[in-house]
Amino acid sequence: MGRTAGRMARMRWRIGVALAATGVVVACSGGTVAAPPASGTWQYQLKGRVDTAVEAGTFDVDLFDTPAETVAALKAQGRTVICYLNAGAVESWRPDVGAVPAELIGAPLDDWPGESWLDVSRAAELRPFLAARFDLCREKGFDGVEPDNVDGYANDSGFDLTAVDQLAFNRMLAELAHERGLTVGLKNDLGQVPDLVDAFDFAVNEQCAEFDECDALQPFVDQGKPVLHVEYELPLTDFCPAPPGFLSIRKPLDLTEEVQACPVAHA
Repeated sequence: MGRTAGRMARMRWRIGVALAATGVVVACSGGTVAAPPASGTWQYQLKGRVDTAVEAGTFDVDLFDTPAETVAALKAQGRTVICYLNAGAVESWRPDVGAVPAELIGAPLDDWPGESWLDVSRAAELRPFLAARFDLCREKGFDGVEPDNVDGYANDSGFDLTAVDQLAFNRMLAELAHERGLTVGLKNDLGQVPDLVDAFDFAVNEQCAEFDECDALQPFVDQGKPVLHVEYELPLTDFCPAPPGFLSIRKPLDLTEEVQACPVAHA
């Protein structure tokens, strides 16, 4: 499904923000939009018809598979809606895959058939392809975007990528989002959090509790930016209550509608 799944799959390693009563309000060049609420819970569903009845303040759902009508229905219920899209890799089944130059497509992702890394060192050449995806996210009415696979430099991508290449590419993704009035989350890439926290509005993390990495996300918490955290293997009792600033859930790895959330802490 084009998402980092912790070390089971592969190695993972300014914009003004003001806290509002219900969440985080972000001033983007395309307007002021709501980032995921800094409290409550979230739903992460990338497979199957989106279950809009799930009790969650934020829904993170697939860009291509989620119709605009579903986005509108969720927003009418007061939900923040994030579009998931692959940014640092490409999926062979997506309708726009032909827009990627063949020489920019590299090695396959471990454990994710049909997905291949992209040469993020050539960000300028990838920008039109990605801009079209961000445009679609905006056109469907999403509030924000979760660009996935933004740590190719730390994986066997088939390219000689550096940390500097990755930083430039990830900052470009944040720019693409903000130009369109979308908030943007940093997916995993824990080793670069200190360099990227100012450019991103929230974080999406997989399995930091399982691998004892959650402290790496403290810079987001310190800036009042929420961390959308998911575990796949651990029982709730191993990572709840969630750390301050974290919205923590347990999901099946295929990210169907089933979800277990940490109980919401009350002051």
